[in-house]
Amino acid sequence: MSGGDTGLELLIGRVLRAGVTASIVCLTAGLLMLFAVPQVSAWLLQAGIVILILTPSARVVLSIVEYAMARDWTFTLLTSIVLLELIAGAVAAVVFHRRL
Repeated sequence: MSGGDTGLELLIGRVLRAGVTASIVCLTAGLLMLFAVPQVSAWLLQAGIVILILTPSARVVLSIVEYAMARDWTFTLLTSIVLLELIAGAVAAVVFHRRL
């Protein structure tokens, strides 16, 4: 995967930048609205945090697609395992948070 690396890196950079920007917009709007409309503020703050958490996962998904398109099955498998670990961690966090 040498020829498409630059394109992949640019795409991943755009996705990460867009995720962080969307998160910043939500968090800033949520903080500004904190005293005016508390319900909307809480929703915006939570959305900002969720977007920030999901941004690296989007990078992993893009990498899986790119490796699969390049028919690099070793890295496709390894990156898929990383995605499964991220999903398992998120599920475990939700399950154990409810028990506490």
